[in-house]
Amino acid sequence: MSHLMNTYSRLPVAFSHGEGSWLTDTEGKVYLDALSGIAVNTLGHRHPALVAAIATQASRLLHASNLYRIPEQERLADKLAVLSGMEEVFLCNSGCEANEAAIKLARLHGHRQGVDSPATIVMERAFHGRTMATLSATGNRKAQAGFEPLVAGFVRVRYNDLEAIRTLARANQNVVAVMLEIVQGEGGINAADIEFQRGLRALCDDRGWLLICDEVQCGMGRTGTWFAFQHSGVRPDVVTMAKGLGGGVPIGACLAAGLAKGLFQPGKHGSTFGGNQLASIAALTTIDVIEREGLIDHARSVGESIRSGLATALADCRGVVQIRGQGLMIGIELDRPCSELVLLALHAGLLINVTADTVIRLLPPLTFSADEGRELTSRLAVLIRAFLAST
Repeated sequence: MSHLMNTYSRLPVAFSHGEGSWLTDTEGKVYLDALSGIAVNTLGHRHPALVAAIATQASRLLHASNLYRIPEQERLADKLAVLSGMEEVFLCNSGCEANEAAIKLARLHGHRQGVDSPATIVMERAFHGRTMATLSATGNRKAQAGFEPLVAGFVRVRYNDLEAIRTLARANQNVVAVMLEIVQGEGGINAADIEFQRGLRALCDDRGWLLICDEVQCGMGRTGTWFAFQHSGVRPDVVTMAKGLGGGVPIGACLAAGLAKGLFQPGKHGSTFGGNQLASIAALTTIDVIEREGLIDHARSVGESIRSGLATALADCRGVVQIRGQGLMIGIELDRPCSELVLLALHAGLLINVTADTVIRLLPPLTFSADEGRELTSRLAVLIRAFLAST
């Protein structure tokens, strides 16, 4: 009997070690990892540079508190500012913590503007986390059920619907920010239209609102640019990130610019573990490897190859609704619920995920090779065909 809380429906497998894009379970079976810990293992498994950097830092110092200067953290903040075009960085431990920081920034901004009950516009099918505020911002009733009363101050609209947000702007004087994922992960790999993003930026500028982009899942080069918002050329006021930032070591970040710059002052926010020496070195090393190995362009190229390969292999499958995504963030939408495919794929030595009931989600490591992309395509196409034929 396990004493773990029953918070996960775990698959019947445990892994002992990994190498690159492959994992080996405790029975010796090998799996092609097309999920990378849900977009966490950016460099795959056991990348030598990351292993060495973590070991070296662990032998020096793990943690010394944000009561003191942390040079590694300062270097990481400088690097993230250069890559993103943002101006300030707060480091934390996870995506929901980064999003909590963003929500607090929006409320601080609102109160500075004289709004007593500031509201943030959020999107249908969004997922921002499981803390009370981020859960309230999330557009998933299944995740929210049983945790009411939810945190007030969120107004929900349909994703990619700029006119609905313009209508809210006229009707609700308490709105101070808009928060969205540039590519929705849990919501089914849905990307924000370029014109929608540009229209939001113009509307936020006109209204004095903060534009908050949640890049927890789609950031760190996954879509073929460092940040998914960079496809549109729009700079947000707040950007959140985590998952792939540390290559597997827990770390998150909330980046600020424009109207959000300078809102946090000592005493307004903090994190005990956030950006400690070990986590900062892991993130710096992950970024360095991505740059040195050209993994941004690689992710774009391999992702395009996987999508085109799947489109060809599944062209005559009537149950396939759409194959979509950017870079190595890929969704295959079927016309029926398909969660059982996860276990079928596991038995076939392939790690995938299903989200939004009907969307097969692929999030391979950025180091995924072209040959591994072809193997993923061929294995997955066979599974999808068999599944559609039997249901």
